[in-house]
Amino acid sequence: MTDNSRHYSYEVYADPAMAERFDAMRFSGPIGRLIADTQEQQIAAFLAPLEGRRILDVGTGTGRAAIALARRGALVTGVDASAEMLEVARRRAGEAGAAVSFVRGDAHRLDFPDRAFDAVVCLRVLMHTPDWRASLGELCRVASQRVVFDYPSLYSGAALQALVRRITHTMNPAVEAYRVFSPGAVTRALAAAGFRVTAEHRQFVLPIALHKRVNSEAWTRRVEGAMERAGVMRRFGSPVTVVAER
Repeated sequence: MTDNSRHYSYEVYADPAMAERFDAMRFSGPIGRLIADTQEQQIAAFLAPLEGRRILDVGTGTGRAAIALARRGALVTGVDASAEMLEVARRRAGEAGAAVSFVRGDAHRLDFPDRAFDAVVCLRVLMHTPDWRASLGELCRVASQRVVFDYPSLYSGAALQALVRRITHTMNPAVEAYRVFSPGAVTRALAAAGFRVTAEHRQFVLPIALHKRVNSEAWTRRVEGAMERAGVMRRFGSPVTVVAER
């Protein structure tokens, strides 16, 4: 662990009850399942071919992405700072028959040699981690070819929600705050590590909270599809999933 261990992003997930209910909180219901399924398919496409590729999943949490990649033939290692989340991940990998190596570690200081993996995946982490540039630098350091990560865009509805959460977090530490990113800041941080963006995927224009309130996959697909056809998604869509290569 690092000196950041008292940051909320560590403390919130060092809770067995949180670890057990994490997936249900994030990915239940029609919109949660749509988010999970779309992300799984997009990550697999960005990393293809997967068979035999060495992949590190940083901030693996309960292992959802790691398990999905392993079931597609990748050789996956999952890293997380939370022993409680990793316990759930190991159990779920066993239930799924997926061979994943789970180890405890910190995104700011990965305990692997330079270019130890063909690709590195990091989902829903940089938005919370205390020092996102240091974490992104570590992802790039241990990747020989490619990194795939996501972030909420500064130029989207997520920016307003992030502001509200940060204000609320000062009064109630149980509320998870998060940061938003400009594409320029991300591009510069990647360039400093010798990487460049080669592709990206954006999922929603309207806030995810609104989609979950409406709670209709058909409505979400119809509305967001119209936004994409109108060219709005390309500019204001979020979260942004990025592929960067050396």
